[in-house]
Amino acid sequence: MKLLSVVFSFRNEEGNIKELVERVHSSLKKSSNWKYELIFVNDDSTDDSENILLELQKDYPIKIINMSRKFGVDPCVLAGFRHAEGEAIIYLHTDLQDPPELIPDMLKKYEEGFDVVHTIRTKRLGEGRFRMFVTKIAYYIINILSDINLPVQAGDYKLISQKALNKILDQKEFRPYVRGLSVWVGFRQAYLNYERQARGAGKSKMPLLSAGPVTDFISGVTSYSLKPLYIGIFLGFFSILISLLLIIYSLYLKFNNLAIPGATSIIIAISFFSGILLFTLGIIGIYLARIFEQTKGRDQYVIKDIKDYK
Repeated sequence: MKLLSVVFSFRNEEGNIKELVERVHSSLKKSSNWKYELIFVNDDSTDDSENILLELQKDYPIKIINMSRKFGVDPCVLAGFRHAEGEAIIYLHTDLQDPPELIPDMLKKYEEGFDVVHTIRTKRLGEGRFRMFVTKIAYYIINILSDINLPVQAGDYKLISQKALNKILDQKEFRPYVRGLSVWVGFRQAYLNYERQARGAGKSKMPLLSAGPVTDFISGVTSYSLKPLYIGIFLGFFSILISLLLIIYSLYLKFNNLAIPGATSIIIAISFFSGILLFTLGIIGIYLARIFEQTKGRDQYVIKDIKDYK
C-alpha cells in the first residue's frame, strides 16, 4: 500500500484536534490502496493539545513533533515535511476551516500524474469582506511584482509529491515562502475548488494585519523577484526629474521678477521626496535583512522531542 503523510502545524488547538483526526480518518478509510500517517508539529502549545494527541495516538498513526519554543507556522511546516515518509504529502490547518473530506479528490489528482495539487477557496465563510478583499489584492500584487503566478485564493492546503517536496526542501532559504515555492518548483500542477468553512473552536492565530500575513506578503514579493528594487530606482529617477522641473520653475520665476513659492511648497516637496527615499530604503533594507538572516547560518527551528506511533 502507498503511504500518505498529512502534516499539521498547530498551537493551542485542543478544541479541534479530536474532530480533525476523526474526519481525516473517515475520509481515508475508503481508500483501499492508501495508508496514512498524521504528523502534528506542536508550536509550543500551552493548552492540553499534546495530551489529547497522545490519547488519540493509541488508535491512530500519529507522530507528534514538539518544538523547543514558538517558531511560527512555516518552520513548523518544514519540520513536518522533513519527517514525512509518504510518497504524497498534504499540509492541512488544524482549525477545521479546510475540509479533510477533499483529500480523496486530491489523491485522485496525484494518481493522474500531478505532483502539486492546489486547493482554491471559492467561498470563505466566517471571514469578513474586508479581509477577503485585502487578501485578493495581496495575491494580485504578488503576481505582478514577483516572477511566480500564485493562484488567487489558493491557501496552504495542498498536496505535494515526494519528488516535488524534495526539490522544495533542497532550497537553502532561511525563511522560505512555502506557498510560493510550491508554484516555483514547477512539475504538473492541478487545482481543486472548495468552500472554506468558518473556524471550529478557538480564535484565529493570524489576524489579517498581524506579523504573519504581513511577513507572508513581503516574502511573496521579495523572495521571487528584484522588481521592487527597480521600482525604487524608478521612483528615484522620478524624484530627480521633479526636482529638476522645480529648479527650472524657480529660475523662471526669479528671472521674471515673480513671487517664488514660500515655505509651504518647500515643506511639501521635502515631505514628498523624503517619502520616496524612505520607501526605497525600506525595500533595500528588506533584501539586506534576508541576506543577513541567510548568512548567520542558524537552524530554521529546534525540535525538543518526537513522540512516534511506531
